[in-house]
Amino acid sequence: AGSKLREVFDKINNLLSGKPVQTEGETVLVTQHPQGLEFVSYKLAEKFVKHGEGEVSFHHDSAFPIAVVLSGIWELHPRVGDIFLAHLHKKCPYSVPFYPARKEGTSVEEYQRMLGYEVHDSKVEEADHFLKRMSGMIRLYAAIIQLRWPYGNRQGAHPHGLSYGWRWLAQMLNLEPLADVTAMLLLDFLEVCGNALMRQYGIQFWKTMFFIQKSYIPRIEAVTSSGQMGCLSRLKNFVQKCLRAEEIPLPKGILTPSFWRT
Repeated sequence: AGSKLREVFDKINNLLSGKPVQTEGETVLVTQHPQGLEFVSYKLAEKFVKHGEGEVSFHHDSAFPIAVVLSGIWELHPRVGDIFLAHLHKKCPYSVPFYPARKEGTSVEEYQRMLGYEVHDSKVEEADHFLKRMSGMIRLYAAIIQLRWPYGNRQGAHPHGLSYGWRWLAQMLNLEPLADVTAMLLLDFLEVCGNALMRQYGIQFWKTMFFIQKSYIPRIEAVTSSGQMGCLSRLKNFVQKCLRAEEIPLPKGILTPSFWRT
């Protein structure tokens, strides 16, 4: 509910603003310790990324309420946004976007970590679980860049708005695709903020969609084995449908004005 989200936002904002906040029967103040604010900013940013790789990866719609709170906090407390990006880029290098290359002398285990895989006791997480986490983080990022906290003053620009999404898309299409990862991330990104990009960039956006269909999807196909076609087929269908309809559908779960009256 919108009212519940406002409560969450106010609590986080008050904490970061140095006001006393009640939690689990205790009163917390960041000014109680010289590094209190820095510590809280760090842990909060980390928590938002964890929401991306956990909650959003399983419930796609949850990207929007989480993103709108972070967007508002980012506007008022830019340091949290900077640390959020650092955590996000470390956990999900594809959010830069960047595909780390394996350097000489780097162990397989270390390289897997660089790619974003979780490694525990030399056991690397399964590819499906890895892809799900990456998907959740990209979806959260794609939601953040298009949303603003509706109760802010709206004087300045969005601290990390759609221009960053446009840049991400352009850089992504300049990289050599990877099997599975590239198709999935492009589809996630376009499903969540394709509509917003279409409205902002118009003809330039449609040129990009046409490029994806004619040039980039064949390049993804070239590196994809027959057993890995699932994501690619979904991306292909999505791009095809959008180009045919000359419209990108609104993402599922987007927060409508009526949501804030709940």
